Amino acid sequence: MTISGIATPGKIIAVHLNYPSRAAQRGRTPVQPSYFLKPSSSLAASGATLERPAGTELLAFEGEVALVIGEPARRVSPDQGWSHVASVTAANDFGLYDLRAADKGSNVRSKGGDGFTPLGPNLIDAASVDPAALRVRTWVNGELVQQDTTGTLLFPFGRLIADLSQLMTLETGDVILTGTPAGSSVVMPGDVVEVEVDAPDAAGAPSSGRLATTVTEGMVPFGDFGSRPDVDDRQRIEAWGDARAAGLDPGEAPDAAPPAFELTDELRDLLASVGTATLSVQLRKRGYTDVFIEGVRANRPGARVVGRARTLRFIPFRPDLFARKGGGYNAQKVAFDTVGPGEVLVIDARGERGTGTVGDVLALRAQVRGAAGIVTDGGTRDFDVVAAMDIPTFSQGPHPSVLGRRHVPWEVDVAISCGGAAVEPGDVVVGDGDGVIVIPPALAWDVAREAAAQEAEDEWVARRVADGASVDGLFPMNAEWRARYEAEREEERR
Repeated sequence: MTISGIATPGKIIAVHLNYPSRAAQRGRTPVQPSYFLKPSSSLAASGATLERPAGTELLAFEGEVALVIGEPARRVSPDQGWSHVASVTAANDFGLYDLRAADKGSNVRSKGGDGFTPLGPNLIDAASVDPAALRVRTWVNGELVQQDTTGTLLFPFGRLIADLSQLMTLETGDVILTGTPAGSSVVMPGDVVEVEVDAPDAAGAPSSGRLATTVTEGMVPFGDFGSRPDVDDRQRIEAWGDARAAGLDPGEAPDAAPPAFELTDELRDLLASVGTATLSVQLRKRGYTDVFIEGVRANRPGARVVGRARTLRFIPFRPDLFARKGGGYNAQKVAFDTVGPGEVLVIDARGERGTGTVGDVLALRAQVRGAAGIVTDGGTRDFDVVAAMDIPTFSQGPHPSVLGRRHVPWEVDVAISCGGAAVEPGDVVVGDGDGVIVIPPALAWDVAREAAAQEAEDEWVARRVADGASVDGLFPMNAEWRARYEAEREEERR
């Protein structure tokens, strides 16, 4: 069997999560890639039909970039990985959520059905394109529903190939499906799904062409042997993308997971408009007194940061541990290589300022990936260069020594202590000239709103003091001053 010039591959390997947009939708960001296999019998060409099995309801599409291996790869480095790709094309990684429970995570039936892996229609020569400048788009009945670029990937193509080749030989013709961006959803019989991969900035703007699949209704029911299709509201929400799209009330769906916290642009702007000093007051009112990262200040005066925490933990230096965990693609490199847009990398250096924990190259990597900032309770190497970068950095100050003087990079995305404050992955981190504070996500909206209200009061008080008023009874406001303040606010609202 040949599709788009691809001989039937020995292996079809698919990546679970690789686009930050999809990771955010799922509410988890993987530290390392994970994979599953699809059978070659699931392959289909452009223009084919795909049967939604009788008695099922949750057939979902996933537009993806497919890599076709050229020269076999075994134990190659991430820098070498891309050279083993002969071509790229479009793929659609269809999945049947009705059978996810039956597979217990293997995806054998939920993603292995006949026709569940369309590829094509055309191949793009890998040597003619930048692997970080490809675009993938998906349309359903002519409406654009997915669009992203490979410049945002959590795990670049070369790294995927290097990772897989540590254990198995990637052979000529093997296919790797590299993950889907946000926007995957359910399709119905009669729907037409199209996927295209292109390189719009490359010479000639090469394209895979549109990979078209028409969904049909199956007529043969499942037998009374083996696991049968089974769905609940949680599966409906995951398949459709959210509760409303699945026709469910988010507050009433009995099996739905609670809505994941999102640091929206509105909340980010609100937090950026208030000071950490004010936020600390509001947190103290709620019993949170140890949320300030002690001893850390902005490397560049005036810098501010708001984002969600990604964490990196160092342990004290020991030669044997450093030999085992300090070299190669260690936890420090993983953290800087996977931090996502809008995230703040928070580093637990145990308050040890006698060595650098971030330098110019790693800071640049975080900046290129769109990170919101870097916070470490250790030192900064290449201090002047790092301080001058666009990405805000907060540390205990400069130190020229390398990491191995005092630290072993140990693990990422775990609960840590930074400057005496507990930080969990996903916490909200806010920093300004007063320092850095950590906010539990469940409190973020309430704290931000009340901090904004408090700062409005403080500004009003400051104007009264500037006009010559005594602080006695004004700061904090007694009943008389409070009445004046409320009256003026009411007048402004009219």
